[in-house]
Amino acid sequence: MNSERRLSSEQVVDRAGVLRERVRSLGGDDVDIVAVTKGFGPWALRAASKSGFEMVGENYAQELESKWAQLKDEERDCLEVHFIGGMQTNKVRRIAPVVAVWQTLDRQSLVNEIAKRAPTSSVMIQINLTHSETQGGCQISKAGDIVAMARSKGLKVIGAMGIGPQGDDQIIRAAYRSLVLFADDNALQHRSIGMTNDLEIAIECGSTMVRIGTALFGERPAR
Repeated sequence: MNSERRLSSEQVVDRAGVLRERVRSLGGDDVDIVAVTKGFGPWALRAASKSGFEMVGENYAQELESKWAQLKDEERDCLEVHFIGGMQTNKVRRIAPVVAVWQTLDRQSLVNEIAKRAPTSSVMIQINLTHSETQGGCQISKAGDIVAMARSKGLKVIGAMGIGPQGDDQIIRAAYRSLVLFADDNALQHRSIGMTNDLEIAIECGSTMVRIGTALFGERPAR
């Protein structure tokens, strides 16, 4: 993160205005934006806050720990951290005090660990929309069982999350609609689908939450 190209707060504010107008033009007045700060330094968290974003998305436990330690208390108080990456159960304890919403719940062991380390947390079920073993998330056929399990452990299941597949618009649209239908069937309020390149399709399909990094902070530096 030391060699990354940093945008100024003013640049991020300008980009945020363009993004919000893009979302509004699609009829997404009620769509929440999670500013994805993963891969960027603490400056991105500060810039997100100055641009009016409360929700920020992080993917890596160690990176989140490091950046959070570099923020002042008053800066932390303005942010709601959504964990949007694959989570190893042995790392839950380290970031439990920081994470407000766990978006990538996808198996029983993770349900148990979050319920133990962060009781009554807000969570989302990550559904694998690509049918690829390298992609995170559970199969949609198993997602209902995970919802029931998480609720039985006292977790607040507030939504479903998915990463769009590669392919033409019809493939992406079908995948997103399957997630929205699952959310409807299981009385889940949020559908966290859509990123910089496909938010139009996601909002059309019923997204209530998009996860945006590149459009706000530029290209992410290589890890």
